[in-house]
Amino acid sequence: MSVKPLFEPIIGRYMKIRIMEEDCRVYFEEAGQGIPLVCLHTAGADSRQFRHLMCDEAVTKDFRVIAFDLPWHGKSYPPAGWEKREYRLTTELYVATIRAFCAALGLERPVAMGCSIGGRIILHLAHAHGSEFRALIGLESADFQQPWYDTSWLHRSNVHGGEVCAALISGLIAPQSPDEHRHETLWQYMQGGPGVFRGDLFFYRVDADLRGKLDGIDTAACPLYLLTGEYDFSCQPEDTLRTARTIPGVKVTIMKEVGHFPMSENPAQFRKYLNPILEDIRQMKG
Repeated sequence: MSVKPLFEPIIGRYMKIRIMEEDCRVYFEEAGQGIPLVCLHTAGADSRQFRHLMCDEAVTKDFRVIAFDLPWHGKSYPPAGWEKREYRLTTELYVATIRAFCAALGLERPVAMGCSIGGRIILHLAHAHGSEFRALIGLESADFQQPWYDTSWLHRSNVHGGEVCAALISGLIAPQSPDEHRHETLWQYMQGGPGVFRGDLFFYRVDADLRGKLDGIDTAACPLYLLTGEYDFSCQPEDTLRTARTIPGVKVTIMKEVGHFPMSENPAQFRKYLNPILEDIRQMKG
């Protein structure tokens, strides 16, 4: 007896765009219609982290959810000549990539939501490019975190980098997260390209210390929301709360029973916190 396949609403495509004088072939997925919601994945991972969000009809009925793989990540190849250099994500490159992607799709004042390194760049976007966005949502977001990891284990010929990455982040998942989603999150990290996780962490621990640099964020023009899991010991709740105290008008929530990867480790719990924010955004004018 044949079983009818169950198709998910997600559609994936490739797009060639120019980023800082380099041609890049970028893969992205989307689902839904309405207000564009651009999702930014964590270090060393890819857009699959947002697949549960793209399958949530309560979200996609009003939001066009779009998640893309940064160059070097997931299905997005590195630029030509990648073998001759070391990958390093800088603030300038990260911002240029996000803006080029949004411009290529013709997105007019989208909402952007990023987690971890994506949460850090959300703060920079709020400070330097807030007028380009309808709202910004930072997950596990703070102006700085004290590094707790040793990147010398990464990109070595005698070490399986993917397994080390997964081991490194495994403790950042809350104990309440379902096993299915826990191991799915770890699998995504096991598949990263050589040196990519370490290259992303260059942005996180070297190039993007935003302490004392967030003056002037206008949350009236571009609302800013910060959501951090109570079990996150990388971006600890205290880090997010400290950052929030420097930004007038920011809305901050500490999420219960969630770690560093809310959208992938426990999507049902995450939606309890995200949906009220999306409802706020639905009600905004413009």
